[in-house]
Amino acid sequence: MKKRLNFLDRFLTLWIFLAMLLGVGIGYFIPNSDDFINSFSSGTTNVPLAIGLILMMYPPLTKIDFSKVPQMFKQPKLLTASFFITWIVGPFLMFFLATFFLKDYPEYMTGLIIIGIAPCIAMVIVWNELAEGNRELTAGLIGINSLLQVFFFSLYAYFYLEIMLPLFGIKGLALDITVAEIAKTVGIYLGIPFALAVVSRYAIKQLIGDKWFNQKFLPFVSPITLIALLFTIVVMFSLKGEMIVDLPMDVVRIAIPLVIFFAIMFFLMFFVSKKIGANYREAVALSFTASGNNFELAIAVSIGVFGINSGQAFAGVIGPLVEVPALIILVNVAFWLRKKYFTKNI
Repeated sequence: MKKRLNFLDRFLTLWIFLAMLLGVGIGYFIPNSDDFINSFSSGTTNVPLAIGLILMMYPPLTKIDFSKVPQMFKQPKLLTASFFITWIVGPFLMFFLATFFLKDYPEYMTGLIIIGIAPCIAMVIVWNELAEGNRELTAGLIGINSLLQVFFFSLYAYFYLEIMLPLFGIKGLALDITVAEIAKTVGIYLGIPFALAVVSRYAIKQLIGDKWFNQKFLPFVSPITLIALLFTIVVMFSLKGEMIVDLPMDVVRIAIPLVIFFAIMFFLMFFVSKKIGANYREAVALSFTASGNNFELAIAVSIGVFGINSGQAFAGVIGPLVEVPALIILVNVAFWLRKKYFTKNI
């Protein structure tokens, strides 16, 4: 029997779309709403939005059992394949798609590149559950990806934005970025929730117990991610009320390379996994981990580095709107692939 999303998650695309409409409506119909929102700022940081972005990251990180990460090293072939496709092939594929489809829209192009260097650590849990993948393997992969993002995301961003773009003849983007600036942003929006998640997870388990943590605490904090994401979208789109006419075409421009990315990464990882001996549950865990992206971090970094009104941040917000229906389709594709290739080895 196939698992189903809860009510909130099942209609995530609808909530995101409604949040976009609400934000645009506020920005378009309420005078000086952007000035009011920007008044809650310290330097280049909008404080309420920063809190919302940190809260967005906290629940999925809290769900990760980092003690399972060492188990990954007992499966070196799967680990190597996952690392190569997720961290080498994936970022370059998104870089290629972004520069091919969005070269004339440099801010959106840059936003997609940022999305491409942030593998998913949140919604992949949902897709894996729906497709009946291996939970333990997913937890290990998420743990590794979380740690790699904490330590290497800023270097990846600098490499692709400051080194790779000029090599491909794309100049004049005025990308005044340093590794330190990106590292600071990653430290705030990923480092803080990462530390809070680790501390709260182990403190609660030690003081109250595993049962209360799993049955009470996690269900309590889980909705915070969606609430914080929707809050972020409303605030961002309220600052873009004038874009209401251009919004449909902008969404399409950003959506095309994202859909291509999801499909290529999923099928590539699935068949590579099958080739090296993975069973269905392992192949699904690897495939959704490779194909999904950490839009929460991409949004946070885009806002922190480029600003809340930037096209980079706009591209990040469009990401979940495209990812949710695309990966739900891939869940059904996974079941079709199981019938076709894994009838004797599930």
